[in-house]
Amino acid sequence: MDEPILTVDERSAINAGRWFSALSPSLKHDILRCAYVKRYRDGDLIAARGEPPEEWIACAKGAVRVSSTSVSGKQITLTYVEPGIWFGDVSIFDGDRRTHDAYAHGESTTLCVAKADFKKILAMHVELYEALLRLHSRRIRQLYGLVEDLNTLPLRARLAKQLLHLVRSYGVPSLSDGSEIRIGLQLAQEELAQLLGASRQRVNQELKSMERDQTIRIEPGGLVVRDRAALLKIAEADV
Repeated sequence: MDEPILTVDERSAINAGRWFSALSPSLKHDILRCAYVKRYRDGDLIAARGEPPEEWIACAKGAVRVSSTSVSGKQITLTYVEPGIWFGDVSIFDGDRRTHDAYAHGESTTLCVAKADFKKILAMHVELYEALLRLHSRRIRQLYGLVEDLNTLPLRARLAKQLLHLVRSYGVPSLSDGSEIRIGLQLAQEELAQLLGASRQRVNQELKSMERDQTIRIEPGGLVVRDRAALLKIAEADV
């Protein structure tokens, strides 16, 4: 399913990525010059836990589901990598094997840079070291924030924050009402619950409550945010 080049929309997603867009034109050129495209169907394995790192990867379309497997054999979703986000560099840096599985969520496209080319670019551009340090610092801040939220915020607030994140990453105007925003990434309630560290039943209860308050609408194809301001108010709750 490999294709030689990115589509216009996929290239736009890469170029618009917050981290990538801040790089110098010469560095972006050298990254894109040696990058290659891979396309996946829903559920296809992109990278496996325990494998040696061979590629630096960016999501260009769809989403990449990063997961791990518990001792009992249950698969747990940790995050979804959205278009424009790069990942896989940590294993290349420390030389250790990959720590998680990565699967395509929906029809997905990745842009890849081989390990050898990644190291050549590092040798040519000191800027990339500094950029990756900033990227890793941002990841650490996000991780600390998630841990803090898990220990201090009620589930309702954590759910609202997650929905707002999904709106920013995958929100599209609703065709039936321009004031509403449809979350383009389709997640089962079990998958959403895993992201929040809660049971599917509790997440379902909170979603139903938000729907009764007309903050969201639950549809067969996914979630629609009807009142973003109300969702933000819930997310800012501290008790």
